[in-house]
Amino acid sequence: MISISETAQHHFSKLLMQQGIAGMGIRVKVTNAGLPTADCNLEFCELSDLQGDEWSIECTDFILYVDAASTCYLDNASIDYQNNSTGGQLTIKAPKIRGTPPDAEASLVERVRYLLVSEINPQIASHGGRVSLVEIDAEGVVYLQFGGGCQGCGNADVTLKQGIEKTLRERLPEITAVRDATDHAKGVNPYYQGRNGASAVI
Repeated sequence: MISISETAQHHFSKLLMQQGIAGMGIRVKVTNAGLPTADCNLEFCELSDLQGDEWSIECTDFILYVDAASTCYLDNASIDYQNNSTGGQLTIKAPKIRGTPPDAEASLVERVRYLLVSEINPQIASHGGRVSLVEIDAEGVVYLQFGGGCQGCGNADVTLKQGIEKTLRERLPEITAVRDATDHAKGVNPYYQGRNGASAVI
């Protein structure tokens, strides 16, 4: 499933030896699996840190544990370490980590969620905000919920109409409208403290 070069194994062995904890291993996990924002994380782990369903790969002097939910995304992945003038470079190649975007045959819910996670949330993340799908009704109206810095933000309605709705309707013509289903009065850390963000539903 995952190939790990001898140089990478030697590199990890040295790091683990420096920790001085018997039985410590390395765990690999994919975050945001199947999306353009996917990333591969490596961390030290003791036996007590494991969930119990990880895949184990025997390496020189240690065990590489693969998070169970990440296994399908790490098929044919490789981990390598190369020495260079600045010390060394660890490289992880995982061709399946980002999956593939949902095609035209996928449900509208899948395609909306993909756009929210892959394009829209990264754009509003600089304001500490995020948006999630609540529902899509039979008329093609999409209801969204703002969170983080966008909940209670005075510019939430502008973000919705001029940014999010425009993007979604351009990409997915079957969407007829986009509505805000957020209770902005409960926002605890709005990015913009002006007039409270309006909700088209609440």
